[in-house]
Amino acid sequence: MKPILSTLLFTVLVPGTVAGWLPYRLRGDSPMASNVAFRVIGVLLIAGGTAIYLHTAFWGFALRGRGTPALIAPTKKLVVEGLHRYVRNPMYIGVATIVLGQAVLFQSWHVVEYLAIVLVIVQFFVLFYEEPTLARQFGTQYEGYKKRVPRWIPRL
Repeated sequence: MKPILSTLLFTVLVPGTVAGWLPYRLRGDSPMASNVAFRVIGVLLIAGGTAIYLHTAFWGFALRGRGTPALIAPTKKLVVEGLHRYVRNPMYIGVATIVLGQAVLFQSWHVVEYLAIVLVIVQFFVLFYEEPTLARQFGTQYEGYKKRVPRWIPRL
């Protein structure tokens, strides 16, 4: 139960800020898209990204990995099931998809620019912190996983 509550708190604070509050604030005076197609695409991206994030964070990290996405309470088990079978970083993909959905929904170039900055930061974080940390924590199990599963573009 503790990993689920911790993951819930983390979700509200971190992805809630990065993928929810900040893009919403950065949209500026951009109204919601008047074109129905843009509205539908934006909402579908937000819903899809949210589903990816929630599945990865709660089913993957909290239940399967017995930990959280937070740096202070990482998983005790390397999660290689669910969406992690296809791509190593589905949670970041989910968050980016939510932000992209808001950019489409609000037709906001500010949100697109923000997304680009978030993607660069995440790439550096994954390369210079997350992957070395996982390699130290899980050793050859993680190295084998890295060889089988791509970092960003899912292999189906």
